[in-house]
Amino acid sequence: MKPITVYPAIDLKGGACVRLRRGEMAEATVYAEDPAAQARAWQDAGFAWVHVVDLDGAFAGQSVNAEAVAAILAAVSIPVQLGGGIRDLASVERWLAAGVARVILGSAAAKDPAFVREACRRFPGRIVVGIDARDGFVATEGWAETSTMRALDLALAYEDAGVAAIVFTDIARDGMLAGLNLEATEDLAWALTTPVIASGGVAGVEDIAAVRAKAEAGIEGVIVGRALYDGRISPAEALAAARG
Repeated sequence: MKPITVYPAIDLKGGACVRLRRGEMAEATVYAEDPAAQARAWQDAGFAWVHVVDLDGAFAGQSVNAEAVAAILAAVSIPVQLGGGIRDLASVERWLAAGVARVILGSAAAKDPAFVREACRRFPGRIVVGIDARDGFVATEGWAETSTMRALDLALAYEDAGVAAIVFTDIARDGMLAGLNLEATEDLAWALTTPVIASGGVAGVEDIAAVRAKAEAGIEGVIVGRALYDGRISPAEALAAARG
């Protein structure tokens, strides 16, 4: 079995590092007041990437925590992927120029496919599509809206666009420590040639090991948030499970 990548998550709300429960902004727990220091800690622990989401930006439709993101970029040398409120080419270009390695497009992927395709064309290998699903259907606008589009159909629509990866999140499990929806993630990965990153609900080291066991389906990595912050998984354990 090949190793997978563990992406420690930094979710930004009001300039702080938080975790939500099922995507509810009112259900935010603050874990770190200094996101840059947290990113540096993840780098020092041996992680190869940092996954950053501007939660306020996802709701506002534009970057809100730009200062915190800039501080993270200045604090680490490992690559950072960023999502949340990035809805136009100028914003994509600005963040990539600022040092973000990959930009994640979520709501825009469901609502403005022409923009996403153009972003992929202009910045090959640097655009990730984020698909957040509730009961198999795509949710947008910071998970506030659920569409009638199936997650699989949206993913398939970008198969020929040159997307670097797809982050697939089961909202019902996000921040709940209930375990990943690995079955749905694996089904999606088998249906695609685009690599898939699993997200939402990692509770313990066994979840990371289970993702790695499904790597041959095309699951490239897993995003871990609350389980790391709560100490249910140590960075060393997470990395060991990812390597096998």
